Amino acid sequence: MAVKTKGYAQKRWSLADLYPATDGPKMKKDFKELDKKVGEFEKMRPLLTASISQADFLSVIKALEEIYELASQLGSYAELLFTENTQAQAAQTLVARTSQLMSEIENRTLFFGLWWKEQFDKTAEKLMKGSGDYRYWLEEMRHFKPHTLSEPEEKIINTKNVTGNNALVTLYNSITNRYTFTIEVDGKTVELTRGELMMYAREADPDLRAAVYKELYRVYGQDGPILGQMYQTLVRDWRNENVSMRKFASPISARNLGNDLPDAVIETLLKVAAKNTDVFQRFFKLKARLLGMKKLRRYDIYAPIAKSDKKFEYGKAAEKVMQSFREFDPRFESLAKRVFDDNHLDAEVRKGKQSGAFCATVGPKLTPWVLLNYQGKSDDVSTMAHELGHAIHSMLASEHTIFTQHACLPLAETASTFGEMMLVDRLLAEETDEGVKRDLLFRQVDDSYATIQRQVFFALFEKQAHQMVIDGASVDEICAAYLKNLKEQFGNAVDVSDEFKWEWVSIPHIYHTPFYVYAYAFGQLLVFALYKQFKKEGESFKPKYIKLLSAGGSEAPVKVLRDAGVDISKPEFWQGGFDVIKGLVDQLEKITK
Repeated sequence: MAVKTKGYAQKRWSLADLYPATDGPKMKKDFKELDKKVGEFEKMRPLLTASISQADFLSVIKALEEIYELASQLGSYAELLFTENTQAQAAQTLVARTSQLMSEIENRTLFFGLWWKEQFDKTAEKLMKGSGDYRYWLEEMRHFKPHTLSEPEEKIINTKNVTGNNALVTLYNSITNRYTFTIEVDGKTVELTRGELMMYAREADPDLRAAVYKELYRVYGQDGPILGQMYQTLVRDWRNENVSMRKFASPISARNLGNDLPDAVIETLLKVAAKNTDVFQRFFKLKARLLGMKKLRRYDIYAPIAKSDKKFEYGKAAEKVMQSFREFDPRFESLAKRVFDDNHLDAEVRKGKQSGAFCATVGPKLTPWVLLNYQGKSDDVSTMAHELGHAIHSMLASEHTIFTQHACLPLAETASTFGEMMLVDRLLAEETDEGVKRDLLFRQVDDSYATIQRQVFFALFEKQAHQMVIDGASVDEICAAYLKNLKEQFGNAVDVSDEFKWEWVSIPHIYHTPFYVYAYAFGQLLVFALYKQFKKEGESFKPKYIKLLSAGGSEAPVKVLRDAGVDISKPEFWQGGFDVIKGLVDQLEKITK
């Protein structure tokens, strides 16, 4: 049964469920309350002995949970306020304040984690048995035992991060989100945000597509040497801490352990992807033929095959997304609708607003916040489904604690990508215009490229760049390595022009969260396997899938996936995902002969 709605309006979100005003009475009270809670937690330190009772152990954990719930509320408000307008000084100041506060809280509560990692396995196992939903969080914490430093050293790292890498990332955001871009559209010179500019990268006019990328990297290139230096500093900071001090085997190993995934699994994923470059190269050669070009330029990889100017009005797009969720399971629609009903979705396009899209989960008790920059294209509708998929995932896992609600990064992309695939099925079923339908099919492979192969080659570049920086490479040398990376990825199927040497400085993830990007490829290939399973099994698949999402971060990802019938340790699994893409390319080659 459909959920009744009064319609969906494209507007700015409300942060009132967090705080009605910056630095108002409620916020001032919570800052004081947080300090009080941390002080009370510090007094519990004498309870931490090898003979601690189960009741006292749980009381310590619950006190820490309350601290992190309130800290997340304060910190998330600051971050969300900042994304609304990255140029607002009040937001910038609050981000700096809450970042400093989080560092202080981590230092003052650090003793619990250090004590827990020191316990003998027998003692730890006994306490974990009675810890309920906290068990996996406690188990995962102990995985970091070989990489944990002394309490004074850990405190120094937390403190330096505030004015070190955290400050650099905030500065990067502030610099790049103030950029504006100027191109000529229909004979008129227009000034655009990055989100508005990139809308034209999917236009039918090849000259306009080229102008988009030339302008994008002209602007980034002007600051390229400075942005590149910022990246070099962040890379050194990552290595100094994680390799030199914490003794991880490699820079990427620190991310892998955070995701609770073996290095070997990620190496297998990257190797299988690198061996399948020909799948997408075939696709790009097909595109070139249909576009009447000898060879695609990098400007053209997202070009539409059928000239379609179809726009999706925001309210109707939301209805389509809701319908696709409802057809899978009415509960999915109800959860997604909560984001709209609670006014937690910001879809406006504004200067100063952070580009792109995301879903932010503050804690189990609050509906997530979703940011979009909606402009009416079919990929904007897909992005809406993607981010609402993230929100559904969070809400399905809301019975867990703040420590166990979040799935690890690779699994975090499951519901979002699955949501996109459900939407595409719905759009294809409804569409009567064959040109639009064909464009949607091509868009599926376009998006698979963007989510899988592009992200894998970002990760391969990151691995190389992290080593190059330590070896003393200049920004220009890193640019040259990035261009080579692109040319290996595209082979003889796509021409890559020199301005793309600056693409890497325009990728926020490699600044914000090193080695995050492989999570997209992991998630997309996983979803291909799951969606194939869904089409085969129908209704019997749904309980398994909902169980997977509802687990959140309460169990090891390998176990969660094994329960769903997936073995990520085998190259055959990852190759199976590429075989699905190969099948799509085969299908496109047949229908376009």
